[in-house]
Amino acid sequence: MKVIHIISKSLKEQIRSYWVLLLSLSMGPFFIFVYFLIMETTMPQYTILIANKDKGVIIDEQHVNYGNDLIKFFKRFSTDTTAIPLTVMEVADKTVGTENLKNKKADALIIIDDSFSQSILKRKAADTTSVVNIEFAGDLSNTNYLISAVWANEIVNEFALNATNNKRIVQLKETALGNSGTASSFDILVPGILIVSLIMLMFTASIAFVSEVENKTIIRLKLSKLRVVDFLAGISTVQLLVGIVSVLLTLLTAIMLGFKYEGSLLMMIFIAGLTSLSIIAFSLIIAALTKTAGEVLVVGNFPMFLFMFFTGAAFPLKSDALFTIAGYPVNIQGLMTPTHAISALNKTLIMNMDFSSIIPELISIIVLTIIYFVIGGMMFKQRHLKLT
Repeated sequence: MKVIHIISKSLKEQIRSYWVLLLSLSMGPFFIFVYFLIMETTMPQYTILIANKDKGVIIDEQHVNYGNDLIKFFKRFSTDTTAIPLTVMEVADKTVGTENLKNKKADALIIIDDSFSQSILKRKAADTTSVVNIEFAGDLSNTNYLISAVWANEIVNEFALNATNNKRIVQLKETALGNSGTASSFDILVPGILIVSLIMLMFTASIAFVSEVENKTIIRLKLSKLRVVDFLAGISTVQLLVGIVSVLLTLLTAIMLGFKYEGSLLMMIFIAGLTSLSIIAFSLIIAALTKTAGEVLVVGNFPMFLFMFFTGAAFPLKSDALFTIAGYPVNIQGLMTPTHAISALNKTLIMNMDFSSIIPELISIIVLTIIYFVIGGMMFKQRHLKLT
């Protein structure tokens, strides 16, 4: 019964502190919206210029220019393959194309040799000594050029194979996990932002714990012989509810902006619930170190930024493993539960892996949550619940 009383009291206190509650619930959707705008405005687009010097050949009294066919092939490829942001433009000559490169109006320039059609015909006639010459020009230190050149080279090779009636020696087959093959940059960021919405519990939970101290109601709780377990269970239940609502609002915002997820929604909620408990547990440590809500807002900033920016939540982050446990890599960020939660959400929401694939992440979250609760509970009891 004491737990129910604490839940009821904590829920009322949380509603009274509506500004803090609104901050926690709105931060996830806000980050989703901001990152969506960033992805939309910074969406990569690669411009390839083609200068056709090919003189063409006469076949059956008709003039054939394989250089023009190559340009059409490029444009058809860029139109049909929407996943590759290529823009193909034809220029008069190499000089014009080079000027555009210098002025950053394009990323790569392709110069088709004047003997291009003749070389294609010889290759088609099984003349293995003939070389099809294509020149690429661009800023080799520019990443956009490198990406453009890779795709352009692939398109040229594909055209040459088709034009000479040849087949590839090696046929590659690519299999994507889940929707990772079609996932956009925005989709890849969403699991991390979902965890950001839960990290904001660090403020609401810490304030919920420390408000009992600040309002002196902790004295009545101590006199009532309230057990630490009942006190933690009551407040944690309310904060867990806040966390679940927050992550669902964030996911709904992401879906409205075009995010498509794989896997089970229930599995996502389960991961979010465990992560919420871990954040609540860590918040107890912050509450043990503070006495007022104002102190929480100051002291809590440092661990909040650690959890947001050094776990891969706010932006992707990867570091080398310090060691492995049963094949599962452990790094310094692994001491913070959001690291494992983001990995689990990526596996379920993006790669559509089953429950067994995220067992190492779930075990890590559970173990760290227990450690957080034990340390935080002992510290909070020693400082705020101990009768003197």
